[in-house]
Amino acid sequence: MRHLLSIADLSADELVELLDLAESFDEIQHRSIPKVPALRGKTVVMAFFEDSTRTRTSFDLAARRLSADVVNFSVSSSSTKKGESLRDTVETIDAMGVQAIVVRHSSSGAPRQICEWTRASVVNAGDGWHQHPTQALLDCFTIRRRLGGLQGRHIAICGDINHSRVARSDVDAFVKLGARVTLVGPRTLLPDRWDDWGVDVSHDLDEVVSEVDVMYLLRIQQERLGDALFPSIREYRTRWGLTVDRARRLQPEALIMHPGPMNRGVEIDPEVADDGRSVVLDQVAAGVPIRMAVLYRLMGPGQFDDNRATVGDVELAPASGHEPDNKPLAQGVI
Repeated sequence: MRHLLSIADLSADELVELLDLAESFDEIQHRSIPKVPALRGKTVVMAFFEDSTRTRTSFDLAARRLSADVVNFSVSSSSTKKGESLRDTVETIDAMGVQAIVVRHSSSGAPRQICEWTRASVVNAGDGWHQHPTQALLDCFTIRRRLGGLQGRHIAICGDINHSRVARSDVDAFVKLGARVTLVGPRTLLPDRWDDWGVDVSHDLDEVVSEVDVMYLLRIQQERLGDALFPSIREYRTRWGLTVDRARRLQPEALIMHPGPMNRGVEIDPEVADDGRSVVLDQVAAGVPIRMAVLYRLMGPGQFDDNRATVGDVELAPASGHEPDNKPLAQGVI
């Protein structure tokens, strides 16, 4: 891997490898000192041209737990406010000798274009309506942990599919890993064409709610589209929201997922968001090990023996100056 721009760039085997690596990195978070020197001396720039809480924070934590230096690029105080072009901004950052740039941008394709202007690895942290690959990875990680795998599972994704980078990435990942996917929502919020997506489509949530293993809700992006594509928020909730009544018809072991932030009372009722089957916080927690795995694969390929791993001459033990916990390290990684 040189960059991570889209789930479409990864094979099913590569998806599984990243999920397996994230499982190993998750062990680090349960140590007394949750840090390893795998990326010591490397620098990661967080270039977020859109607001973010979960993604930005988890990438920041992931890089720091791998001992990388982190630079947070603030658009509000940068030269872009003075009219500097995206290219000039990226080339300026590149000239400082960074190893990775994590990019979120409102324009679809911006991370791919940035690859042409930098020698650093580029990670797409969400671009327009296009892709959000690490969200899809953490969603797969969460489902795999709870249900044992995605093969043969039925996953419904309900909401604003057409304007969702999460939906596109999730569909790519879920289908590659063997799940059956059904898109649900009003016609105005579904893509004009989905023939090559490998999915089923329904306009009636009640038809599918009792059949699925995972009910994945998407946020209605009112800041992007208002209510022009459906009559009212009330009608949307009535027809396509996961209400308390619909949640009762879910299978007992079904998962309720949402990429956040949630519009409680719109696509999901408050009581359902706090239901015991909701794994929303599990998704958030999975973001750190998944993004550690991605950054490690991009910046720190190692040579492994049977029990321990090295990056160059650096062993992936706890960070320098700290004694290791009294438990075995995960095989092949830490």
